[in-house]
Amino acid sequence: MQAIPRSALWLGLAGLIPFFWGALTLLRPELGLWGAATFGPRFIGPYVQLFYGAVILSFMSGVLWGFATKARGRAATAGYILSVIPALWAFFMTGGGPTGAAVNLIAGFLGLLLLDWHFWQMGLAPKWWMHLRGLLTALVVLSFLPLVL
Repeated sequence: MQAIPRSALWLGLAGLIPFFWGALTLLRPELGLWGAATFGPRFIGPYVQLFYGAVILSFMSGVLWGFATKARGRAATAGYILSVIPALWAFFMTGGGPTGAAVNLIAGFLGLLLLDWHFWQMGLAPKWWMHLRGLLTALVVLSFLPLVL
């Protein structure tokens, strides 16, 4: 198994900042007040987590689409179809209240992990892919816990 490239690991971890910032501003109301005054209310608590979560699921659809371009024939067609699921999930499943949207995003990220595994098993993703995706998915799910518990 190849090690995760350092740049991919660091950028992946940096991409978690909005998730954990949102969780932290939920757990520490004074930080949420400061964040709302400094950055605006859209960039704290569930607002930043839910919006950013939908953006990341959509981004990951593009990543999966890229993997599908490596396949041929029916495998490519199936890959293209599967690759749009995370974006559609984010679009249709993040309405309603923040708790329900967070639960749906958790389900979306866990489903994305299964899609990642599928593309990885087909040899379309890098050998190190599941190490990175497993780590990032676990941390994203962890960041949503203050919102759903």
